[in-house]
Amino acid sequence: MRKRSLSLSLSSYGVGWSARQRIAIVSVALLLAIAAAVALLTGGGNSHQAPDTAAPAPTDSPPSPEAVPKPSGSGSVPKPPQIAEPVAYAKAAARMLWSYDTRDTSRDQQLAGMQAWMTSEPRYADWASVAGQVPDPVLWSRMADQDQHATARVTEGHYPGAFKQALAEDPSAITKAYIYVVTVNGKQQIAWKKSGGGAGERAVTLAVQCRPNQHCTLAAIAPSVTQ
Repeated sequence: MRKRSLSLSLSSYGVGWSARQRIAIVSVALLLAIAAAVALLTGGGNSHQAPDTAAPAPTDSPPSPEAVPKPSGSGSVPKPPQIAEPVAYAKAAARMLWSYDTRDTSRDQQLAGMQAWMTSEPRYADWASVAGQVPDPVLWSRMADQDQHATARVTEGHYPGAFKQALAEDPSAITKAYIYVVTVNGKQQIAWKKSGGGAGERAVTLAVQCRPNQHCTLAAIAPSVTQ
């Protein structure tokens, strides 16, 4: 009997944004023109390194109380890179989100490793949108039974047109929270026992915080604002 992969894309498990988070984004004046469009989106489902200055594009929110486990080590999850450029950091974050290895990483370790990439500013960190990319404990366990693991390759990253337009209309808006919206595209390769495997295109829109003279951090997985 043929086994199907219990595919974990770490990108297809989108989480809805709460009204409070959307209001916080708008109140910070980060999304400006984008805000009107983003406010209509209730889900953040996305089919799922560099210099010393920030570039354009905002959005996002905060780590929330889904108690982040703190196991020793974070398995195969890479540590966040020391990057100060939004697009480069978003590319690295997307690669991290699309990669996993249930052979040597528990679900708690996966979450703890991902949480290390988050901004430490609660007002802007939407941990729920990131944690929601990880399957529930039962599915993770089944994936581990099949030794499922995935690698990812990023093909490109860019600021969505709506974000660039909003920034052009009010360049100073970015200076409150320094949160940039970046859309990243790439490919994910999944493998499991008995030479099983598969591959697929992935895309995700991320909110990245890059304050001047600081390394970037991840704020949230944002509603799709592509183009």
